[in-house]
Amino acid sequence: MADFDYLAIDTKGSERRGHIAAADIDVARAALDARKLYVVKLAPGAPPQASAGRPLFGLQLGKPKMSGKNLTLFTRQLATLNRVSPLEESLRTITRQTEQESVRTIVATVHAGVVEGRRLADAMAREPKSFPPLYRAMVAAGESSGSLPTILDRLAALLERQAEIRGKLITALAYPSILALVALGVVTALMMFVVPQVVEQFDTVGQQLPFLTRMVMAFSAFLVGYWWVMLLVLVVAGLGGWQALKNPEMRLAFDSWLLRIPLLGRLLRDLHAARMARTLGTMVASRLPLLDGLNLTASTIHNRRLRLASDQIVEAIRGGGSLSAAMRRAGVFPPLLTYLAASGEAAGRLDEMLERAADYLEREFDRFTATALSLLEPLIIVVMGGIVATIVLSILLPILQLNTLAGQ
Repeated sequence: MADFDYLAIDTKGSERRGHIAAADIDVARAALDARKLYVVKLAPGAPPQASAGRPLFGLQLGKPKMSGKNLTLFTRQLATLNRVSPLEESLRTITRQTEQESVRTIVATVHAGVVEGRRLADAMAREPKSFPPLYRAMVAAGESSGSLPTILDRLAALLERQAEIRGKLITALAYPSILALVALGVVTALMMFVVPQVVEQFDTVGQQLPFLTRMVMAFSAFLVGYWWVMLLVLVVAGLGGWQALKNPEMRLAFDSWLLRIPLLGRLLRDLHAARMARTLGTMVASRLPLLDGLNLTASTIHNRRLRLASDQIVEAIRGGGSLSAAMRRAGVFPPLLTYLAASGEAAGRLDEMLERAADYLEREFDRFTATALSLLEPLIIVVMGGIVATIVLSILLPILQLNTLAGQ
């Protein structure tokens, strides 16, 4: 196959430029004629390259990537437009109305691929960072079955639900994290700037200070004198941990340990299981083969222990087993998911049962995070209050001691 650059006029009199792949120039001209394009110029050319990022100070920063929000919006727009207009026209419309230049470039690359005669999934493969394999597989299934708008609707709903869960997780973690950082900052400021100024007034007293005061003074002096050591240790420990997690065995051991932590382990397991169930349910509903769906779904799981279990499920099903039995043997998936998968297989409604399992697990996640937040916030406040009270008491005790000596 060779690539050709063309300049043509469509039936509306508009100028069209693009690329087309064909065996030779005559085949390319015939393909353009079949699209009702009047060829003005047709010449051999290089295949279009995937979009690249803008250079900054002469350095190439890499290809732009469509964010999750933009991908969801693009999918919803394409699903809506493709119901009333041809695919090529739908992509052109999205390209024109997109405001962000990086997104416009990515969509234009996909549009150029479709204009050349490639399938939509193959055109999206030019932008692998923006359109992951799971996304492209579902698009390919929709093209093969002639139900692309329906598949795009399901994909948009899947992406929207994943974004909703991601937003809830960020919201659940944001407030306690900010509260904890503020508390840590207040305590650090007290220990480094307030305590030294106050307790130095007791150096000339000539009396032994209370144990609590001496303990707080010692910690304050260490913090003031060696804060850079503590910061260096934290940075080294962080970099060391990051490098260690690059080792597959260490990462697997760490992820397995996370799943064994009380409460947190169950939360992570259910969250990953809900995402897997919803993704797999959408793919089964899109008439993708179960094994292909499992292979692609496993690549979306970040926890290595759960991903290993998913790979084992694939091998078990390839050997003739059922999905529910393989999940049960893996031992890391919630019992409810296993039970509903078995019910779905028996009734021939696996996609519906997986969706219900995902709904239930996500509701459990919502209830758990709401309960945890209601307990965590006052706990942080109480701990912070206790630390501040300890610092204040360490300052007041010497003052009370001096008043007692003066009264005698």
